[in-house]
Amino acid sequence: WFAGNYSYQIALSNTEAGVVNIISSTSGLFTLILAAIFPSSLTDKFTLSKLASVLLMVAGVVLVSLEDLNLESSVVPVGVVWSIAGAILYACYMVFLKHKVPTEDRMDFTMFFGFVGFFNTIILWPGFPLLDVFGWETFQLPNLQHLFYMSVNGLVGTVLSELLWLWGCFLTSSLMATLSLSLTIPLTMFVDIWLKGIKYSLLIYIGAFPMMTSFIAVSLLTHYESWDPLMDGMKYLHRKCWRRNHMYR
Repeated sequence: WFAGNYSYQIALSNTEAGVVNIISSTSGLFTLILAAIFPSSLTDKFTLSKLASVLLMVAGVVLVSLEDLNLESSVVPVGVVWSIAGAILYACYMVFLKHKVPTEDRMDFTMFFGFVGFFNTIILWPGFPLLDVFGWETFQLPNLQHLFYMSVNGLVGTVLSELLWLWGCFLTSSLMATLSLSLTIPLTMFVDIWLKGIKYSLLIYIGAFPMMTSFIAVSLLTHYESWDPLMDGMKYLHRKCWRRNHMYR
């Protein structure tokens, strides 16, 4: 959990947010593959329809992020590597956790996140002075205003959101939970339009549509565990082509 979040934050500090969003959205692809290898339930079965939905989500993120993308350099930024690492680590975190604990009845969510915070504090806190000594990051105590914002962000942006996110993972699937992270992009856009009256370009609206469609499609595929409409359609076309060729012979 910490490694995934840390990789994402480093990626944001080293490259453009649009690039980070695009690469981070591939976490759904890694989740789909890992969940098929380490399944926790029938909903983790790999299907062509799920693969197409994940690729549709990535395509939507690409369209939305193209608005602010600037790729003039031919050198792969360091942030790209960190983004890929974060996407893989997020997928590993979700898949292996659900593989170890298949149902929510076997785990106390509040106690789990309590121990996550406790061990992160105990293990990572001694590293802060070392980062300051080596000049990698400046160690300083926050003022009251920063402390207030950090507390609110920690309670709402981390504890509450992570709790609901993990709970949703156990109620549905690890793939659903991973794809839901990318929904923050169109949802943030809608909130900006509603509260701030911000106007976005047509490209962003076009990109938001496949993202929402992909999430709805995966929701249906998760509910109907053995349903693979894309594979069924390919089989139907194959039978039709085979019968037509057989008739001409």
